[in-house]
Amino acid sequence: MLRENGTLTLDLQKALDVIITVFSFIAAYFLKKYLLSKGVGGLSIAPNYYLILMLIIISWHISFKWMGLYMSYRERPFWDFFTAIVRSNLLGMIIVSIVMYALHIQGVSRLLMGVFLVLNICFLTLSKFVVFKTLERLRTDGFNTRSVLIVGSKERAKEVIRAIEKHKATGYRVIGCFEVEEQLLGETVENGHKVIGLIRDLETYLRHNIVDELIFAMPLKKIKKGDRYLALAEGMGIKVRIIPDWEIHYLMYRPNVATIRFESFLGVYNMSLQSTPRNEGAILIKNVLGYVGAFIITFLLLPVFIAIAVAIKRSSDGPVFYTQERLGMNGRKFKLYKFRTMVNDADKIRDALEEQNEMDGPVFKMKNDPRIIPGVGEFLRKTSLDELPQLFNVLKGQMCLVGPRPPIPKEVDEYSVWHRRRLSMKPGMTCLWQIAPNRNDLSFEEWMKLDLKYIDNWSLFNDFKILVLTARAVLTRSGR
Repeated sequence: MLRENGTLTLDLQKALDVIITVFSFIAAYFLKKYLLSKGVGGLSIAPNYYLILMLIIISWHISFKWMGLYMSYRERPFWDFFTAIVRSNLLGMIIVSIVMYALHIQGVSRLLMGVFLVLNICFLTLSKFVVFKTLERLRTDGFNTRSVLIVGSKERAKEVIRAIEKHKATGYRVIGCFEVEEQLLGETVENGHKVIGLIRDLETYLRHNIVDELIFAMPLKKIKKGDRYLALAEGMGIKVRIIPDWEIHYLMYRPNVATIRFESFLGVYNMSLQSTPRNEGAILIKNVLGYVGAFIITFLLLPVFIAIAVAIKRSSDGPVFYTQERLGMNGRKFKLYKFRTMVNDADKIRDALEEQNEMDGPVFKMKNDPRIIPGVGEFLRKTSLDELPQLFNVLKGQMCLVGPRPPIPKEVDEYSVWHRRRLSMKPGMTCLWQIAPNRNDLSFEEWMKLDLKYIDNWSLFNDFKILVLTARAVLTRSGR
């Protein structure tokens, strides 16, 4: 499991905050020395302000961490960021003052330090505000939303619904509520949200619907074998929140891969279990780099796109592109684009070839597939160039450059519970399976384990490494 404090994105956030702090001190220094009037302006040579700046960098770096500046942009109001910024700066000033006293550093301009403190609070607040509002606008416009299913329909469930409806800019959307009593089906809980199912049918619902988070908002003792449903959600990679009733001992459950935390969910305190990377900043950078990378690659390879299109049209009747319905993050449906490498009615012929499937599990693969267009189709598959149009899926926000490959709905219907956790991250054009030396000989179970290994050890550096190795796989024509 990726720890939030160990991600590259968190390091980038810290580095940016330190850069802003350094800039604020330099700005305060030049303002005091050169721009203020003679009565209050100017600075003496002593003390050494390079030493003071070094002490500030160390002290503020420590205070940012101690004061909890690096929190979720989705779940916390901006006021929390502002107060954390103020507290961090005040603590940093205290630490620097103590160190200067201990080292007998005298003569530091109090006005300079005061101007620096004000500038730093303003610049840090502005930077966090820009990021906060940008993410808020994206979620309000329907991007990066999260679907929430609530177990319960009484006061706790109503409190959660009210909190979500009050903070719509966070991007959370309530699907409905589940209950244990059949007579409650169809009843309205709050703001038009109804009881849409029973807890006993939870597995079926999670398999066939998009659920990003599952919130238990009822006394746990009322849920028979409640640990089974926690294990179910964990196995599928769905984040679980429990609104505490202080009777959690009714659930004798120990998560296998999920991390347990106590959090505030839009002001409602809860215990959460999450088995996927939770750093939203890291995911944001991953997506932004994906958009930029996809745009650049598409632009550079435009002549290749045209050449492939011409070759397909001259070799086979039918369209250049092949579209197929796939499932994305937590089961979101989308149309995946590929260059067509098979005859025009390949999907109809597949049923007749089912007995020759060389892959165990629900995936279909065949070494000498008669549906492949001779020459062009074989070349595109060997080099994996048939996957290039998926850059359009990346630009549409449906996929990333790196991530578990998106399955077709029919395959997912045959998944075991633990297989579904591979849907807990946005799918990608390439992943660990694509760069495995013997990928065509791997079993379906081994393929799934590679995808889960990617999720559990995800980092931006690993994504970069996979992209480099994928380029090598394309050049060595190891595809099928």
